[in-house]
Amino acid sequence: MTTHALLPQGFSYAGIASGIKNDGALDLALIFSEVPAVAAAVFTKNRYAAAPVQYDRALLAANSDGISAVVINSGNANAVTGQQGLDNARGMARAAERALALSGQSILVMSTGVIGVQLPIGRIVAAMPALVEALRADEHGFAAASRAIMTTDTRPKTAFAQVQMGDTTITIAGMAKGAGMIHPNMATMLAVITTDASITPQAAQQALKLAADASFNRISVDGDTSTNDTVVLLANGVAGGPLIQPGTPEFAQFVDALTQLSIHLAQAIVRDGEGATKFVTVQVTGLANDEAAHQVANAIATSPLVKTAIYGGDANWGRILAAAGYSGAVFNPDTAELWITGGPHADAYLSKLHLVARGMPLAYDEAAAAERFAQPELLIELKLGDGPGSVTMWTCDLSHEYVTINGEYRT
Repeated sequence: MTTHALLPQGFSYAGIASGIKNDGALDLALIFSEVPAVAAAVFTKNRYAAAPVQYDRALLAANSDGISAVVINSGNANAVTGQQGLDNARGMARAAERALALSGQSILVMSTGVIGVQLPIGRIVAAMPALVEALRADEHGFAAASRAIMTTDTRPKTAFAQVQMGDTTITIAGMAKGAGMIHPNMATMLAVITTDASITPQAAQQALKLAADASFNRISVDGDTSTNDTVVLLANGVAGGPLIQPGTPEFAQFVDALTQLSIHLAQAIVRDGEGATKFVTVQVTGLANDEAAHQVANAIATSPLVKTAIYGGDANWGRILAAAGYSGAVFNPDTAELWITGGPHADAYLSKLHLVARGMPLAYDEAAAAERFAQPELLIELKLGDGPGSVTMWTCDLSHEYVTINGEYRT
């Protein structure tokens, strides 16, 4: 995994300002494949799915000829906008198809921003020729596109990977946005992952689902699941090499690389969480199965009391156990073992501190516990028995700045 731009063959990228955002910032992005690509996607489970989510679901269900591009706007979610919103999502795709001289039903759309406001489709249509003109198959185009999809993000989130399959080098590049309304089953989080791998549609969808479950569905900033979250994988096969199919060694290689790239993007979203000052890893083990472990980890990762204690550097570990207790998972409280590790501290992590054993607090040093809770990174390890179930989630603290950002979001 690297942050150095390694771009797959056959793709170009662009980002421009179309006037959706009042401050003149980049707000319209385009990712284009020179040949139709195999497409896979995972979407929000929010029942108020935004118009672009509805449009993309229908398009992917009907399309068998491949996807040529994704066009994305920021500054407006086009969510809870009724039939006009659906018409605008379709109009956004049609404008891009005309500007790229493509046939219909070949472009996916994404939107992110304020809910309940109609998309300024006229500005988007007018800007589309300039967006196509700005396409570049280099790191500058990629960087512009990754900035154009941002809302409250403070920085772009990008990741790159390469996989050697025989004599063929496969490249994968990903960009994501997200800082708030982040919760498992994704959130106000958009991601586009491009690769020049040759892969079947079935393998692409399976690979993306596996990668998302281990990454984007294991993060939480504030417990809110958005109307717009979407992750799209485009694979155009330009690199050649073996056709990746489920159950093959090449599929396992691809899934591993895609998962590691997705984890990098997911963690970058948490690190840039709205108002976040600390990055927190929650590891839960010992439950009957992974689902039960996820129930516990999710309760801890989304607890306002846990998150505010971490923000304040308060070693209030009782809130961690309380969250586990109300998670709904079945376990014996008398088996609980809790450890805290803090870091980075002087370029290293403070040693693991054992706080609770067999469900009871140990005679630990309070100052040592507070020191670990005060670090910019924190690892919470909770063992609740001897079962095989385990899960890792990533979250952040909840600060005064989070309230300020979201209290003023529409103003």
